[in-house]
Amino acid sequence: MQTMFTPEQLKDPAIERSNQILRNCVHCGFCTATCPTYQILGDELDSPRGRIYLIKDMLENERVPDEKTVKHIDRCLSCLACMSTCPSGVHYMHLIDHARDYIEQKYKRPLTDRMLRWVLARILPYPMRFRVALLGAKIGRPFARFMPDARLRAMLEMAPKVIPPVSRNDDPQTFSAAAPRKKRVALMTGCAQKALNTHINDATIRLLTRLGCEVVVAEGAGCCGALTHHMGKTSESHRTGAKNIRAWTAEMDGDGLDAIVINTSGCGTTVKDYGHMFRNDPLAADAARIAGIAKDVSEVLMDLDLPTGADQNLTIAYHAACSLQHGQQIKTYPKDLLKKAGFTVVEPSDPHLCCGSAGTYNLMQPEISKQLRDRKVKTLEAKKPDIIAAGNIGCMMQIGSASGIPIVHTVELLDWATGGPRPPALDRAESFEPKVPILR
Repeated sequence: MQTMFTPEQLKDPAIERSNQILRNCVHCGFCTATCPTYQILGDELDSPRGRIYLIKDMLENERVPDEKTVKHIDRCLSCLACMSTCPSGVHYMHLIDHARDYIEQKYKRPLTDRMLRWVLARILPYPMRFRVALLGAKIGRPFARFMPDARLRAMLEMAPKVIPPVSRNDDPQTFSAAAPRKKRVALMTGCAQKALNTHINDATIRLLTRLGCEVVVAEGAGCCGALTHHMGKTSESHRTGAKNIRAWTAEMDGDGLDAIVINTSGCGTTVKDYGHMFRNDPLAADAARIAGIAKDVSEVLMDLDLPTGADQNLTIAYHAACSLQHGQQIKTYPKDLLKKAGFTVVEPSDPHLCCGSAGTYNLMQPEISKQLRDRKVKTLEAKKPDIIAAGNIGCMMQIGSASGIPIVHTVELLDWATGGPRPPALDRAESFEPKVPILR
């Protein structure tokens, strides 16, 4: 794609990077075949190619974003299926992130939009605030149908039936390896996940220590910054990201780290991009070091000696989170691990398509999100599994809101199969009836 940025414009590192990305695009349209919003809406401007044209025009002409441009950019899930499909290597993620930052700076949204986005940015990244908000939403959930705004209804409906108690495993501390030590790793405990499902981190710690890892929960680490980053609130996302960089760098320079383990794939995609996000920051060198050892939990487990399990007589439908399969290009590890543990693994049709969660997308674009959710649930349930597994809390909440089949994190199943407790979600699910007790 030909671009017309001036030499003065190209002095801006963000413009320079977007110019490189735009020039790689050859208008082929392969991306439209795998774009969920284009498949649902059928509008070229709701495809990656269409959005690229809008972004190019907006940035080149330095114009104030109009309502039309903002609408189509907001409708993007950032699922990154287009990046897996693109034959030209267009790094759409960096381009859409730049566009959102530009819109946040230049466009004045309607008051209700500004208020909703402010609330989300001030609550979701903070576990205790989020926990209180969930309790309030749980109380207000019976009245959701009376809310005039679909986004408010979605926020009330988001509240889970069970809000788990705080897990003290998420406090800064070190867990010793239960077997001869093979690795020393830091666990990213996250933010929203600590309020929605504390069992995931607990299972991760048990499994890693059982397999010979010393697990550190670093003092000062917290939210990765993904939520505010994808809302275009760059300064806020960098503040939270910088805390993680300092916390993990201190561990690397202290007793050392072999990996930073992340069990929420949306967070993993962001942390692995810290090198780019902080490239013009005084923390650039440390950010690159952190990004270099950031690993999804499945990557770390592939390096460890996970026991080969007997046939568990359970069929698992594996849902591939977009941030894992497209953002991190990890496609087979979770399935390989589940199979090794003794589970039968099946995949739905069109596994590359998003479930519609996408961070805050299910709250800000509820109508589109629900269409994507319902399609994903239909394809998963068609496989008639005993359990649905995923590696991202957002996907788990999204799919679980519309399916009676229990959905659990991949790590919880691996922990269960190797000596850990039965995932609590199975006890709460009326539809789950194990055929035989799980084998050890």
